[in-house]
Amino acid sequence: MTSHRTLALILALAVCATAPAASAVVRDPTPADLAFPHYQHILVIVDENEGFGAVVDSPLAPTITALGKEYGEAAAFYAETHPSEPNYVAMIGGSDFGIQDDDAYYCKPGMNDPHCKGSTKAGFVDHTVDAPNLASQLDAAGLTWRGYFGAFDPGHSDVVFSGASATAPAALYGSKHNPFMNFSGLRKELPRHIFPQAQLARDLAAGTLPNFAYIVPDQCDDMHGIKAGPRVPADCRSGPSGPRIARGDRAVKRLVDEIRSSATWKSSENVAIVITFDENDGAARASGRQGCCGSDPATPANAGGGRIPTIVITNHGPRQMTDRTPYNHYSLLRSIEDAFGIHAYLAGAGDWRAGVRPMTRLFAVTLKT
Repeated sequence: MTSHRTLALILALAVCATAPAASAVVRDPTPADLAFPHYQHILVIVDENEGFGAVVDSPLAPTITALGKEYGEAAAFYAETHPSEPNYVAMIGGSDFGIQDDDAYYCKPGMNDPHCKGSTKAGFVDHTVDAPNLASQLDAAGLTWRGYFGAFDPGHSDVVFSGASATAPAALYGSKHNPFMNFSGLRKELPRHIFPQAQLARDLAAGTLPNFAYIVPDQCDDMHGIKAGPRVPADCRSGPSGPRIARGDRAVKRLVDEIRSSATWKSSENVAIVITFDENDGAARASGRQGCCGSDPATPANAGGGRIPTIVITNHGPRQMTDRTPYNHYSLLRSIEDAFGIHAYLAGAGDWRAGVRPMTRLFAVTLKT
């Protein structure tokens, strides 16, 4: 005969077997979930092609490692896909809009152009997107924005890659790292918004820093590297990534020191610097979780772009914080929208049920008097 205790155990196991897994239940956000501090300035620095483990706690990257320990580190932050361009587009558009290559911003299906190598492949999409984006949101809100790009020539804003010179190697600037180029609604505005990286120092000194600054160093200083040539520095060449990481870390130090020495940083205004990457690379792609927040390992275009370093540095915010919440570029976009009081989230940035969360803990204002 079955005892009462045995019967109770059987019933309990049956209930557990039929109950939905807790992880499958996604509650709607509460007001506390949506509370986010207001920021006057957010500067995003984007580096290239390195996974979390290649940079954080590496002797090759002492600056990025130290900043993560001093301020805030997003320890489970992921890119959306591979290669570079769709991740950049996702950062300001909330979607990659089907772009899955590094072809030029003007490419269309079937186009015969040396910068449109994949245009005849199935699934190739128009790389010029007619859609809202962070820049158009900022314009509508009366807020200012600028992009600062290494090796950018303002006299040739439509360039795909920069040319070579006697002192600089070719392809230091690549438009695949400039997502503003992909949005048709921004094209006429770009001369007023896109500048060489050197303009950042002038804006900081003059007190004219925009509300949103998007900073992409040239392809030697962002850890990307380019093919070897007679004018390519040894620490910029394709091959082992160590020298490139060390060079990129030094470039981050120069940028962050420049910003933190400004009057704007030292003011009562809330200012944040975010250091992130476009995607991971190499062996980091071969194992471990590659995405979050709606990514699907079974779908190559949506499998994730790997775990990447992301550091949030705030003048009035948390110190010595490690946040292990899964985040991605859509989380960062949502956080920027929230920080500027924009709540009509762009595409993936508003996908709460997929797990996209604002990075509230890392942007919390805790030190302001």
